[in-house]
Amino acid sequence: MTQTLPFEISKEDTFFDVLGDYIGDVFYDILPDQGYELRDEQIYMAFQVEQAFKNKQTIFAEAGVGTGKTFVYLLYAICYARYMNKPAIISCADETLIEQLVKKGGDIEKLEEALGLNVDVRLAKAREQYVCVKKLDKLEETTEDEDILDVYDSIPEFVFGGDASMQKFERYGDRKEYPWVSNEKWEAISWDPLQQCSTCDWRHRCGQTLNRQYYRHSSDLIICSHDFYMEHVWTKDSRKREGQLPLLPEASSVIFDEGHLLEFAAQKALTYRFNSKTLTSVLTEYLNQDIREESLLLIEDILEMHDKWFDILRDTSSEVEGSNRHEVPRSKEMIDLAGQMNKKVHSLLEQLVFDSELFLMDDYNVKIIEEYLEFFSYGLAILLKDNKGIFWLETNKEDSSFVIMPRLVEDVLEKEVFSQNIPFLFSSATLSRQKDFSYIAGSLGIKNYLSFTVESPFDYEEQMKMNGHLDQGEVEKWENMKAHLEHQAGKTLILFSSLEEMNRFRSWADRQSFSFPMLYEGDREISETVQTFQQDHATVLCSYHLWEGLDVPGEALSQVMISSLPFPPKDPVFDAKRNHAADAMQEVDLPYMLLRMRQGIGRLIRGHEDQGSVHVWLTPEQYEAIGKEIEGIAPTPIQWS
Repeated sequence: MTQTLPFEISKEDTFFDVLGDYIGDVFYDILPDQGYELRDEQIYMAFQVEQAFKNKQTIFAEAGVGTGKTFVYLLYAICYARYMNKPAIISCADETLIEQLVKKGGDIEKLEEALGLNVDVRLAKAREQYVCVKKLDKLEETTEDEDILDVYDSIPEFVFGGDASMQKFERYGDRKEYPWVSNEKWEAISWDPLQQCSTCDWRHRCGQTLNRQYYRHSSDLIICSHDFYMEHVWTKDSRKREGQLPLLPEASSVIFDEGHLLEFAAQKALTYRFNSKTLTSVLTEYLNQDIREESLLLIEDILEMHDKWFDILRDTSSEVEGSNRHEVPRSKEMIDLAGQMNKKVHSLLEQLVFDSELFLMDDYNVKIIEEYLEFFSYGLAILLKDNKGIFWLETNKEDSSFVIMPRLVEDVLEKEVFSQNIPFLFSSATLSRQKDFSYIAGSLGIKNYLSFTVESPFDYEEQMKMNGHLDQGEVEKWENMKAHLEHQAGKTLILFSSLEEMNRFRSWADRQSFSFPMLYEGDREISETVQTFQQDHATVLCSYHLWEGLDVPGEALSQVMISSLPFPPKDPVFDAKRNHAADAMQEVDLPYMLLRMRQGIGRLIRGHEDQGSVHVWLTPEQYEAIGKEIEGIAPTPIQWS
């Protein structure tokens, strides 16, 4: 469906001339007439962003809370998408921020009502956000869990019927449709990297597939997470080779909301993930073909080495608090075995060519086997080169995955993303270090860019109180937190630096008596949890992820508590950054922590009428070492106690 522009272009006009006039009318006249405040910061941002769209450049738009930056980028993205007849992609930090955009009363709906627009916006969610019917169908036969059985009962009839026509298919399976399911239970029934979707019997009736067919046809906006966008970048070439469409269509422009987090999404996506079961599954398929004895012996050797290799990985790995990445030492035994496996895999790839020519082997299966073996070998090659790869082990109740990631992602991003001749816009309140954007630009492989900074229009001196506390121990800290919670009668967001810390607090809090409900991230689908917190003003929300993206104006959020400083975990990814920094504290740990602190503090004041307080806890050692740094990023002076 082609959408019309909200303004007319005559033969004498250029698109950008008329667009500029329209944007001026919107911010100077139309929005104020609709009751919106005229904001100089918003207008300044609008005309800076126009240059990026006009010249197809990358721009870093650092705009404080309350500047109205979302309206600005939405307007340009929608108008340019209609002009180019290609949708704009808005990539958000996570699913929570996506919901803030598309929820009832959110920014897109507000813009539609104010300007009389009908915006075609569709969501492209990460694969983990969809139920896996294959896993659910298998689990339904053995589980007595009512939450999971309720999900099974809600699946449309055509999924299990098998003979339904495509015309009867409807979209289903989004995590948001099952708010009663906890995160832990969701993992048991949702898509995961073990699923071989290309050979799955359910693939044409899969909720993920049906949703993908739907969002591709958006005429205005496709909204996804950073993780999903980077997965699209990483898989588009291999999907084309396999005769599949890329995860996302070509875009007219790309907006990275909370763009300071894109590097971490890129690192997560650009990985080689070796599940302990996948190679066995692939090579077993090879054994089912007509092959020579030489190939058979090679496969047996590889599988034996593979099992021994994973035994070594599991036995030597160690857990890291705040991360699901288990640290694995670079032992001689592990590396030697990886090298031997890689040589055997190269030999098997050569044998596959002969076997496919000599015997009647299914072309599709040959392609799958060859693709995976090449993937496996390339990942091992990164592991075997000193200082080229970062690696870790991830485990669950059933199996393990060894993950290898290139140490630096900027080369891939420069080539695969920012070489496109389209506008890219990074939007966040925290993109620079004292208005210097070189750190984020360099980490993403961006050489040429525009940038600007506009401060928040809020009067923080009048609206916010900052309170600092010295942490003498967790129990004493939590008793102090309880006193502030009771004084405020709930209405509080508590931010933890890790899931483990939140769970320790929860164990303590469960033994206490509170006069208000305590909500915990992970107990239900996150947008449902946030909605409950927003609607029930006497509630406390405990979270370890909502440092960014949470937008709850008004009385419901009158207090933010930061239980501990959000330093990055001591996991392999951040350790690799530390090892390649001249001063790890100044170049890695402190910038990351201060950025998250700024974001966490920014959850409190979301409008001119908001009032409240922020409490932050530091150890005495932290206060001595970096207390001045914390004070430097605080919007108002900190009162220490």
